[in-house]
Amino acid sequence: MIVKICGIRRLEDALASAEEGAAAVGFIFVRTSPRYVDPDAAAEIIGKLPPFVCPVGVFVNELRQDVLTTIERTGIRCLQFHGEESPADTAGYPVPVIKAFHVSDEFDPAVMASYPLPAYLLDSSVPGMRGGTGKTFDWRKAQESSVFGRIIISGGITPDNAAGACRMVRPYAIDVNSGVESSAGIKDRQRIRDLFENLRNV
Repeated sequence: MIVKICGIRRLEDALASAEEGAAAVGFIFVRTSPRYVDPDAAAEIIGKLPPFVCPVGVFVNELRQDVLTTIERTGIRCLQFHGEESPADTAGYPVPVIKAFHVSDEFDPAVMASYPLPAYLLDSSVPGMRGGTGKTFDWRKAQESSVFGRIIISGGITPDNAAGACRMVRPYAIDVNSGVESSAGIKDRQRIRDLFENLRNV
């Protein structure tokens, strides 16, 4: 199972995630987020990551030129868009793009068909929040969405429910943020270790 640990702000959390088994770590470049990280600080962390751990940049309705500048400035190798980006807004970047969709009872997975991307992230729909909600959504929606491409599930994933989510959905990957934290932006290594230990039993 591919696991991304998101909301990285400290080198020790990035290295702990990598050492426990994360294939990717996420850096949130959204100033209103409690997990915002300055691009220069992110660049320093990324420069010390093991070679096969992918650094992912998270953006919300960001200007294209600012995203491109952040790619060059930090060394991120994948983009994750959590806003109202159109299909055109997600095209033409020099690194892979993941589009996030916030899932409510009214969510129609068919909307993903207009985004020809390598993967799609499904997150919980919570008013006023773009991610890191700690809330799960109806994972049956993720099952329905899998016909459109690779599905990454996020939203309320913890060491306790990750294995069940993976058994039910069979996603391409899971994206974990608040579920392995002691406080916003501070990861708990024991919770990261528990997450991977529980996933090994899937």
